[in-house]
Amino acid sequence: MDCERSDKIHIRDLLIRTVIGINPEERNIKQDIILNLTLFTDQKPAAAADDFSLTVDYSAVKTAVVALVESSSFGLIEALAASVAGLLLEVEGVQACRVILDKPGVLRSTRSVAVEIFRERIG
Repeated sequence: MDCERSDKIHIRDLLIRTVIGINPEERNIKQDIILNLTLFTDQKPAAAADDFSLTVDYSAVKTAVVALVESSSFGLIEALAASVAGLLLEVEGVQACRVILDKPGVLRSTRSVAVEIFRERIG
């Protein structure tokens, strides 16, 4: 897959609260995370027909991601990002995805710490 030339759907700056962290004081509180999601998908049929049924329903994607994240309790942001990517690859029409997950306030004097992962559908 040539990701640079692929059609993309972006869901930007999705703010969700979840239990995340490895320190004991982080395990009892919900903290903010910010997700930026890129869905690599072929948008030519939807664009040509101007037909919503031929595209990825990004509202449904957002709802599913929020439900997953809010109900999760990961130690590592890497594990949460991978879980979100796995969910995105289950969406019909999504050939690959990029997940950028920011956790604000982790390190003093920084806005956030973030991980970025890319996953591609196999087969």
